[in-house]
Amino acid sequence: MTAGNGTSATPSFDSRQFKEALGRFATGVTIVSGVEDGEPVGFTCQSFVSLSIDPPYVAVAPARTSTSWPRIARSGSFCVNVLSEDQEELCMGFALSGGPKFEGVAWRPAPGTGSPIIEGSLAWVDCDVALVHDAGDHELILGHVRGVGVGEGSPLLFYRSHFDTVGHDRAPHEG
Repeated sequence: MTAGNGTSATPSFDSRQFKEALGRFATGVTIVSGVEDGEPVGFTCQSFVSLSIDPPYVAVAPARTSTSWPRIARSGSFCVNVLSEDQEELCMGFALSGGPKFEGVAWRPAPGTGSPIIEGSLAWVDCDVALVHDAGDHELILGHVRGVGVGEGSPLLFYRSHFDTVGHDRAPHEG
């Protein structure tokens, strides 16, 4: 970056303000799940996005510090479970590092990959890992979608460091 007088100017960066600004963007909350050695593995993830319809791709961005993602990645597949408003406690359990996260959690294997589909989820997206890209303190994972399913209810949202929901279902916009 060059200032108007021809000298280099280094903009200051305030990471606290960066987090505060991004906290103004409401996100859905998911649990990314997979299987390692026949056992279910998962973690809470709010970094999830739809990328392409044709071909179908989604992306998730687990932190490099995640202990669950490397276990899931070895299988080459994962399932994104979009959480409903009544799954906040489940979300918090999967946000913790280690422990038997699936203890007492009802799930079934996804038809394509066998990754866990968590009962009561608002939607699920079953994927093969298509690409892993370095993204600073996270990895950006591109998933090629093999299957999807939908449930009923309202989404669990994360906004300004708190959980929320839309409070009501709306008819989808046609057009």
